[in-house]
Amino acid sequence: MKTFRYLASFVLLVWALGFLWFAAALPQPAGAERTDAVIVATGGAGRIPQGLAVLDAGLAQKMLVTGVDREVTPGEFAAEFEVSEARMECCVSLGFQAVDTRGNAAEAAEWVMENEIGSVRLVTTDWHMRRAGYELAQKLPDDMTLVRDAVPSTPSLASLFLEYHKLIASYGAGLFGY
Repeated sequence: MKTFRYLASFVLLVWALGFLWFAAALPQPAGAERTDAVIVATGGAGRIPQGLAVLDAGLAQKMLVTGVDREVTPGEFAAEFEVSEARMECCVSLGFQAVDTRGNAAEAAEWVMENEIGSVRLVTTDWHMRRAGYELAQKLPDDMTLVRDAVPSTPSLASLFLEYHKLIASYGAGLFGY
């Protein structure tokens, strides 16, 4: 019984320290590293504008927005984010298949292969970056360059708590091959 208490205390300590690290050291925006493409996971404020800023700065040539609601038309997207028709034609792809982070990774990896992309910049919110980056890295070839470009936010403690547990679950699923 004493061994069980020590083990439970150790697990609780590791969990708590992990959460503190997760919450206190959120990923940061990337620098000016150039990639072939930028992938934006929908779902949080500032993500799409950051992806478009990457395109505008010439840090990527193409952009995939993954997880777009199926009811959104390319015209509506272009109007909402003030993207020209020419920019939409040449450079912006909308992905409608994904409904969650794992789906974003699968959709993005498929798009990367179809477009023969050699390096990508992932744009998502800071609290979401670790899990989204992990899921995407699992789907991309091992030699693919993946730049993580976090959009700063002020997440609630509840959001951080939930995302931390989703990250643990993702790592566990990857460890056990799910």
